[in-house]
Amino acid sequence: MLAAATRTITTARQALAEKFRQAGIDSADADARLLVAHALGIDRAALITNGERALSAGEIKTIDALGARRLKREPVARIFGVKEFWSLPLRISEAVLVPRSETETLIEAALDFVVRGGLGMKNLRMEGLRILDIGTGSGALLLALLSELPNARGTGTDISRPALDIASANAERHGLASRCSFVECDIAAGLPGPFDLIMSNPPYIARGDIATLAPEVRDYDPVLALDGGSDGLNGYRAIAHEARRLLAPGGRLIVELGAGQESAVHTLFTNAGLTAGAARNDLAGISRALGASILPNVLP
Repeated sequence: MLAAATRTITTARQALAEKFRQAGIDSADADARLLVAHALGIDRAALITNGERALSAGEIKTIDALGARRLKREPVARIFGVKEFWSLPLRISEAVLVPRSETETLIEAALDFVVRGGLGMKNLRMEGLRILDIGTGSGALLLALLSELPNARGTGTDISRPALDIASANAERHGLASRCSFVECDIAAGLPGPFDLIMSNPPYIARGDIATLAPEVRDYDPVLALDGGSDGLNGYRAIAHEARRLLAPGGRLIVELGAGQESAVHTLFTNAGLTAGAARNDLAGISRALGASILPNVLP
């Protein structure tokens, strides 16, 4: 991949970025910086200050190997095996979605609800909230909330055993394993309630649309975590069916939405006897986090 004359950190990075641009990768420069720094075991500052350092043949080979993976549209996070979410570095694998920044909107919505005392308790940050994360994957939502709520306890469910293994490893890594458990089941089958806070980022891509997704998603994210059925709403239907059984009075259900799904999911929740508010937008202005409760006097 790199020409024989490409011998410095800077020229290697520039050559890799150009390869990425030619392949149509939007984040060409950023990805090249990350991959070269990773290959050399240095940070961004060292990448710049040591730009004129000559590379060994072994270092060039390592950079080439990482670049080849990215040219196949493998996401950088998957190449590294780690993705940061809510300031927590989370291990990932082929069994789980790569946590995305827009999903942090759900954490913001949950913490806003907790801080303003939506459950009718005082000082909720210090109370023992019961949290359920449906389809936990890497454990991102559950672990982010546990990191913010020191006395909360939680359960993560997933239909995938390998995904639960990743979530468990992440809980251990961040010292949260004593406050959470992980259960292999569909949605929350067999779990007793109630829970004060139920979170979920369910599969919400319409089956027929999966082939049209960016290759980083289509070819590398697990289909189980993408496929929401013919209309993308199967996961929401299943959650709505279980919500009243699982949700404590005054508690909150918060789900991630796909673009354009707010109205349909709002209707599903209303028909299931829940009170849903307006969705919270992510930084791109897309309706992303929809909250619902049993009690009508709990505002969005």
